[in-house]
Amino acid sequence: MLHRDLVERRRWLSERRYLHALNYCMLLPGPEAPQLATYLGWLMHGVPGGLIAGGLFLAPSVLVLLALSSVYAIWGQLPLLAAVFAVLKPAVLSIVLVAAWRLGKRTLHSPLLIGLAVAALLALALLRLPYPLVVIGAALVGVIAGRLRPALLVRGTSPSLSRPGPVGTADATAILLPPAIHDDDTPTPPHALFSRRRLAVTLLVWGLALLLPLAALTLLGGWNGTLALMARFLTRMALFSFGGAYAVLPYVAQGAVQQFGWLSADQMVDGLALGENTPGPLIMVVAFVGFMGGWTSELFDGLGSWVAALAATLTSVWFTFLPTFGFIMAGAPLVEASRDDLRLGAPLTAITAAVVGVIVSLAVFFAGPVL
Repeated sequence: MLHRDLVERRRWLSERRYLHALNYCMLLPGPEAPQLATYLGWLMHGVPGGLIAGGLFLAPSVLVLLALSSVYAIWGQLPLLAAVFAVLKPAVLSIVLVAAWRLGKRTLHSPLLIGLAVAALLALALLRLPYPLVVIGAALVGVIAGRLRPALLVRGTSPSLSRPGPVGTADATAILLPPAIHDDDTPTPPHALFSRRRLAVTLLVWGLALLLPLAALTLLGGWNGTLALMARFLTRMALFSFGGAYAVLPYVAQGAVQQFGWLSADQMVDGLALGENTPGPLIMVVAFVGFMGGWTSELFDGLGSWVAALAATLTSVWFTFLPTFGFIMAGAPLVEASRDDLRLGAPLTAITAAVVGVIVSLAVFFAGPVL
């Protein structure tokens, strides 16, 4: 939808500029769709454009999930709603398996990549290793294989992972389109030029936006209070969530269900069902996780359950998506300065292969409460 509207209809930027931005967002941890919207807003209008584009990309799904989470928490045990969620759960399980199948068909083109997928599945489902460790291990394998035996890695996961350039009929269509505002040969706008001072300011603001709210939450509820724990846990998740929402959800489920007990596995599947059936990025299911964690926990004396749940929801959203904005604002000028020189294909290919096994482990995790 972003491509059709911004590249083909509005001609805000060319095909190559769009794919260059998408390449960078695919290499980052976190949800690539909000990152891409933020990047394109930043390219058009600087920091204000990036904040507006990214913020309004996320706001509708936050509001929708907050409303649906409230309905679920208050009336979710009524027979009608219980029946609706009962029939949604096996459908969600099927969607997860199909996601693994589709990604596997596109990525697992060599024995090494198949082995990485199987190893990731066993590491999470049987050994219960932390998800970040699986991602780091896969990336290291990719780096080593890329240097010693590049033929072991097939770099054909999707057009967006290749170097920015012709992609099928897209270039033929582009010939018939009028010039874009940011075309292939358009100079980088002044606000997008790399500046050490601007980078330092960006990193300072990013750090303050992380540390000041975390300090406030710690003062309110203690270092091991529910909100402070959510903030730290979801920040770690955001920094290691390579491969999209399906890949990182096992890590979220592992922490929220098994480690912290913010909600049950049954409720986690219900949250995924809500996320699948609402607009916006699927990773927004963290809003449901935060809501239920606040709803079931006594966060502050004297606060009602819904107010506590609202506080936990806003905490979850802030610390999940803050890294998205930070990576774009800090890294995008470097990416614009190094256009056509993005060389992280080998570790990304290995991580993508491991993500297939990670997604299957999510299905294994859900199979018990669903079936």
